[in-house]
Amino acid sequence: MTNYIATFYTHHDALTFFNYTKKHEIKSKMMPTPRKISASCGACVQYSTDLEIDFRKHEIDTIYTMAEAYTQIWTNETT
Repeated sequence: MTNYIATFYTHHDALTFFNYTKKHEIKSKMMPTPRKISASCGACVQYSTDLEIDFRKHEIDTIYTMAEAYTQIWTNETT
């Protein structure tokens, strides 16, 4: 299972996505955004899944994988 961090524009967006992960039984937690990651909002959601998530349905800023370092794998190009 792959571990990810999703960053958001607002705390409300983070909470909405967190609730989505819980509803779909995806292991997740809300936490402060790590300092190494630039984000508009101070909250992020760390989650683990092998499922495909359509990020366009959520107000997500950027998605990172978590390994030895944070690797950006998706960014919202609409803003």
